[in-house]
Amino acid sequence: MTPRARLTELRLSVQYPGGREGAPTRPQVRRWVRAACAIPAEVTVRFVDAGEGRSLNRDYRGKDYATNVLSFPYELGARLSGDLVLCLPVAAGEAKAQGKEAEAHIAHLVVHGMLHLQGYDHETGAENAEHMEIKEREILLALGYPDPY
Repeated sequence: MTPRARLTELRLSVQYPGGREGAPTRPQVRRWVRAACAIPAEVTVRFVDAGEGRSLNRDYRGKDYATNVLSFPYELGARLSGDLVLCLPVAAGEAKAQGKEAEAHIAHLVVHGMLHLQGYDHETGAENAEHMEIKEREILLALGYPDPY
């Protein structure tokens, strides 16, 4: 089954308030979201600068630094509703430090965030983390990207 065939209905908004430099295109984001979601969904993906990333991470997680991706699930049932916020400067820095292509790393972060929106959680034990990592690898391989780990 191709990644695109998994999702029957997607309402996607992609926002670039931090600018488009280094950001993926809307078709790329749509492809990644579709690959990572198996149910109808309404999702906003927002690419932000370090200031907004830090502010959101501080306000919602109590951590005073910009992080790579934040997931805000609103509804999960027959339909998924939520927001993903990706901090492009953090993602670009991580990709460079880890010797990865920026596109592959950002694709991984979108997939990772989409799995969080669907209830996957890597912070609640090694077994859950392993299950999530396996799912990420499968999705990214189907998209043509290398193992992110």
